[in-house]
Amino acid sequence: MSQEKTVLEVIAATVEEATAKGLAQLGLPADAVDVEILDQGSRGFLGLGGRQARIRLVIKDQSEGTTDVVEAPAHHEWAEPVGEDIAGLAQGEADEETAETARKVVAELLEKMQVQANVSVRLVPPADEKDRSLVLVEVEGNDLSILIGRRSETLNALQYITSLIVSKQAGRWVPLMIDIQGCRGRRERQLRVMARKMAEQAINTGRRQVLEPMPANERRIIHLELRNHPLVTTESTGEEPNRKVTIVLKQTQSS
Repeated sequence: MSQEKTVLEVIAATVEEATAKGLAQLGLPADAVDVEILDQGSRGFLGLGGRQARIRLVIKDQSEGTTDVVEAPAHHEWAEPVGEDIAGLAQGEADEETAETARKVVAELLEKMQVQANVSVRLVPPADEKDRSLVLVEVEGNDLSILIGRRSETLNALQYITSLIVSKQAGRWVPLMIDIQGCRGRRERQLRVMARKMAEQAINTGRRQVLEPMPANERRIIHLELRNHPLVTTESTGEEPNRKVTIVLKQTQSS
């Protein structure tokens, strides 16, 4: 029987950082994987308009099983900070101290933005053995749509800045997510329902289903929702910002 390999796609500031991050997530040495560079990335002008590097790690000599594509977050359900200021920081677990730091940072940022809102924080336990606990900062108030922005761009920027500050203070990368008036939770529920419906459609029609372009954090939700599905698997195709998730029948993919 043919052997399929476990694949991990990683996004970071540089190819080197993405490789180190992927190896840390897999818990493997460099000689245990093949590295495919999907996008070298670009620093941009004065740090603006840059593009992150993207790589694919393929584990060598993996025991037989299905291909499991899991994308590391850029601004996923938590934002992993990238950049020279925090490069080399070890990955860590969230704790009460860092959670309180995150709350204070978000509250101060909102104050400087002259946005009135209530900021609370809690620790979210890992979803499974491959996951980590994370800090969830929840922001509630009247008409906070200005903090969300089109396709959550403003929210992702706020989350990114907060991650930079908190991780630098903690001396390690802190898994962190900011949710404003429950928008992330609502979107995640919608995506999970859509993933299951499109999986059923792939099964009923026998054809692969290509979803609309999504940011990395939303694609990851689809991947995780269908990760253990007995009949379908998922893969990401295309280039940013038009990268899409494709749902494929397992027997079709392996034939």
